[in-house]
Amino acid sequence: MRFLVKISFPVETANAAIKKNGLAVIRQILEQQKPEAAYFIADGGQRTAVLIVDIAAASDIPALAEPWFLALNASIEAVPAMTPEDLEKAGPAIEQAVKTYG
Repeated sequence: MRFLVKISFPVETANAAIKKNGLAVIRQILEQQKPEAAYFIADGGQRTAVLIVDIAAASDIPALAEPWFLALNASIEAVPAMTPEDLEKAGPAIEQAVKTYG
């Protein structure tokens, strides 16, 4: 299942990591995790990565989160995300909900 994952780094921790080895730790984690897409933004005054990842099972979440927690003291939010094809497949369930509750 695809997830949109927002990873925010405390300013002090990110500054220290950048001074130590540039962006090597971020590059290393991304090479290991192979997200479908990765974007970097400023959010709430913190350096933030926004990733699209495919997570096969809930037990895969620690493998995704722990490198960011340990290397950059990051906070992480993960939200399930659908492709247009996924939304199309969900159509009958949405229609049924409308009939029942709408």
